[in-house]
Amino acid sequence: MTSTTTNTPLCRQHHRSTIPMQTPTALSVNTPVTCGNRRATRIQRRALKVCAVAADKVSSTVAEIPKVKTNKAKLGEMSPETAKDIYRDMFLGREFEEMCAQMYYRGKMFGFVHLYSGQEAVATGVIRNLRKDDYICSTYRDHVHALSKNVPAKNIMAELFGKKTGICRGQGGSMHMFSAEHGLLGGFAFIGEGIPIGLGAAYKIKYKREALHDEKADQVSVNFFGDGTANNGQFYECLNMASLYKLPCIFVVENNLWAIGMQHNRATNPTAGDDSPYIYKKGPAFGMPGILVDGMDVRKVREVAIEAIERARRGDGPTLIEAQTYRFRGHSLADPDELREKKEKDYWQARDPIPQFRKYALDSGLMSEAEVKELEKSVIDEVEDAVKFADESPKPVSFHSACFSLFP
Repeated sequence: MTSTTTNTPLCRQHHRSTIPMQTPTALSVNTPVTCGNRRATRIQRRALKVCAVAADKVSSTVAEIPKVKTNKAKLGEMSPETAKDIYRDMFLGREFEEMCAQMYYRGKMFGFVHLYSGQEAVATGVIRNLRKDDYICSTYRDHVHALSKNVPAKNIMAELFGKKTGICRGQGGSMHMFSAEHGLLGGFAFIGEGIPIGLGAAYKIKYKREALHDEKADQVSVNFFGDGTANNGQFYECLNMASLYKLPCIFVVENNLWAIGMQHNRATNPTAGDDSPYIYKKGPAFGMPGILVDGMDVRKVREVAIEAIERARRGDGPTLIEAQTYRFRGHSLADPDELREKKEKDYWQARDPIPQFRKYALDSGLMSEAEVKELEKSVIDEVEDAVKFADESPKPVSFHSACFSLFP
């Protein structure tokens, strides 16, 4: 089915290839469902039947996005230096995350570790267009956001190892990356927590420029969050305030179609006139542009990001971007990833953004095979050096030891 489009001047749909929304796994009401060690109660089975009916209504939904003109100056014309930076950043994100998986299973990391593999085009497409003094706010899936903002890989890895040389002295861990030097305002474990923080940074920029007449205050604040967060009240409150004060704030929804184990179509009601829920359409309701983009294509993400950043810098206010993407692993490394169907995962893995861009760069003559191999080797060496650095770094001083050193 093709989604209908309202003629709202503030909302444009970005050109992208057709991406089907995920097909919810149908629940069979005839299959025994267990709850713990007991069979489901009559009420539970009735609830499951209602869910199955709802799933059937959206099981054949395909979100086909109309093709519109793209800005070829931004999308097609790319310098070799930019292409190398994009490829290296995405490849670094993937290698780093896959190394995290190895280290986690070897017992080098503790707690929950949420990997970003598959979503690299969003981080790279947005963050590599920011300046060092711009701000970003992340979620618990924050390692690659930090890497794209130029936080050194060795310090991120050390943080994951719980070492003193980590960017939070080993006391933040996987979900709480922070670096004032790089404008990384934090990773946040609870959904929606970071959006008001990023909004506050945008308000500070606006205040410094208009109230304190600081002409150098033209930074931008970018909030990253998932589709599940878009049903959180803080999201709507911040959309309203950002639009009301025309704050230089960009909201990036990384819609990987799953909020932990809940499918997007089951958790969010379809937008008016559509068969599927579209988060980007919530932007125009608050007076800001809403843009839907293929989050598996870094060039398309880069194009809409450049436009949104330029809009924010010149004082025209916020933008809501919905990037449809997919994570290649479970919600966290503790998740066996049994809820998603193999067919669905295979479809998205075939659209991996890294080999896609690699092929484009080679076909366009922006990189040679030798340059690609050289970049990949430098990334692999950097990640291995990060592990060595983290493993050899000292542990932080415990609170107990610190107290006794101060008061012997």
